[in-house]
Amino acid sequence: MEHIADHKAAFEDFLQKNLPREKPENLYEPIAYICSMGGKRLRPILTLIAAEGYSGRSKQALPAALTIEVFHNFTLVHDDIMDDASIRRGQTTVHEKWDVNTGILSGDAMLILAYQYLKEYTGTTYEQSMKRFTDICLKICEGQQLDVDFEAQEKVEMQDYLQMIRFKTAVLVGCALEIGAIIGGANEDQQKAIYKFGERLGLAFQMQDDYLDTFGDESELGKKIGGDIIENKKTYLYCKALELADKKDANQLCHLFTIHPNDPSHKIATTQKIFRQSGAADACLKEIQNYSDQAFLELDKCGIGMEQYQLLKSIGRELITRVS
Repeated sequence: MEHIADHKAAFEDFLQKNLPREKPENLYEPIAYICSMGGKRLRPILTLIAAEGYSGRSKQALPAALTIEVFHNFTLVHDDIMDDASIRRGQTTVHEKWDVNTGILSGDAMLILAYQYLKEYTGTTYEQSMKRFTDICLKICEGQQLDVDFEAQEKVEMQDYLQMIRFKTAVLVGCALEIGAIIGGANEDQQKAIYKFGERLGLAFQMQDDYLDTFGDESELGKKIGGDIIENKKTYLYCKALELADKKDANQLCHLFTIHPNDPSHKIATTQKIFRQSGAADACLKEIQNYSDQAFLELDKCGIGMEQYQLLKSIGRELITRVS
């Protein structure tokens, strides 16, 4: 997808030119470090595509795309501290490379910078973008807190799990598209439709990650499977298995998600078996398809330019066809 590569290159150039490189170095170097780790830059690219699809111009959306990406990386810095993670995108996490205090403070600075980049806009465009961005930021904090709360709960209701992943992951995908649409001059109905497309795509993507973490191909994923099981994460598979499994298997699953064995291989294998036998694995695949179908229905309503419509459809299909 050559056009997507062009958007990514334009964004990377804008990012490097606008990252702060000032003193104190221990505040700003970690920001440049985490933001320069690479990644697909999915969210800022979506912002650029959306703006281009309504106005014919993507360049005007670069500051907003930077807002989305810097905020996303801020959440990664703080998530890594909360999870005590040592590796991010194959590199040392910020709080490990520097220290926890630096990670917290640099993360705080990133949040402030994300808001500053939006000040490039004026009038109604600024007001609408700022309102939506602020609303989404708070929802992401709520989602992160729900995720933390779930770690101490034996049983998590499916509706609560879906709310958590909607807030923690999906709303920022929707926001990236919606702010691009606002900058591009889309009307209110178009803004709502493209947001819903992104949110539902984000839900499908996160549920697919749940599935792949347990049943994916290690050689394709580039990591060992079973991480969520080892960490006792309450995913869709876990919630659905408790709904569908018989009492014996449900009790065993609850027990498995209270222990941290030195060798987790038996725990992983037993959990996989319960997920399959209960029907939770098949249900997860069906729900991934359900949310992706909903996403594409919303895309059909958003009235975006045909070229950008095709790009978004291609990106959506690529994101949700990784199940192996």
